[in-house]
Amino acid sequence: MKMGNQSIVSEFLLLGLPIEPDQRALFYTLFLVMYLTTVLGNLLIILLIHLDSHLHTPMYFFLSNLSFSDLCFSSVTMPELLQNMQSQVPYIPYAGCLTQMYFFLFFGDLESFLLVAMAYDRYVAVCFPLHYSTIMSPKLCFSLVSLSWVLTTFHALLQTLLMARLCFCADNVIPHFFCDISALLKLSCSDTRVNELVIFTIGGLIIVTPFLLIIMSYARILSSILKVPSSGGIRKAFSTCGSHLSVVSLFYGTVIAVYLCPSANNSTVKETVMSMMYTVVTPMLNPFIYSLRNRDMKGALGRVFCKKMFLC
Repeated sequence: MKMGNQSIVSEFLLLGLPIEPDQRALFYTLFLVMYLTTVLGNLLIILLIHLDSHLHTPMYFFLSNLSFSDLCFSSVTMPELLQNMQSQVPYIPYAGCLTQMYFFLFFGDLESFLLVAMAYDRYVAVCFPLHYSTIMSPKLCFSLVSLSWVLTTFHALLQTLLMARLCFCADNVIPHFFCDISALLKLSCSDTRVNELVIFTIGGLIIVTPFLLIIMSYARILSSILKVPSSGGIRKAFSTCGSHLSVVSLFYGTVIAVYLCPSANNSTVKETVMSMMYTVVTPMLNPFIYSLRNRDMKGALGRVFCKKMFLC
């Protein structure tokens, strides 16, 4: 079928995960549980922040947006993966593949920028507590989130349009569980140098710069806390910052390894596993790391539950 971009490929075959047939049911159940955990955890956070006025603060404003981003980011790939694990012919249309790639880039980039906003919020709260309400004004919070949406829209649209101009000839087999940009570039029979240049420049800035800003923010936070002679505060700070940085490192580390530092020694299986880390594991862990285990969220859950029980 002749496409508008002179492509003769009308659909792609997603090979999915390299799972043995006798283990398919086990992994299907595992991924289904992980996806449901991601959906329910992030929906719970969004609902609690919306219903409880005590959580109408900058930190939880960013967190509600992060939960929405995580929910959508996971939903871009996981339903397709689960469906294909049950399908004998896991094809995806050409237009559907580009659409999936667009939303994958959009919500992946959005999560990256929101993690920076949250790190900056914590930096101001710890290092400038007396000026926190002045600095983190509603206008600034809204501007940071709006800027994140604008930048992610631009980048995702740019990458998708660049991909749409390429030709895909005979080979339409994607050795992945979703329409990954690097996997699609390998299939193209066109010159992909412009695409690769954009990935390493603009893509690198969108990935590396937020990661460095987050590291700098938490470094300043730890430096400020260490100046206060309180062993309990230091332990709490290391516990909180350590858990946050572990998830951040997992997300950015795997993304950088797959897209910015590709190695000839990286097998398809290895890249697929690394992709699972930032598309499935990180969105599932974020609700537990950032909110569901802290006092404010537990209090909000109790207040909302008691209010509903009282009304009933």
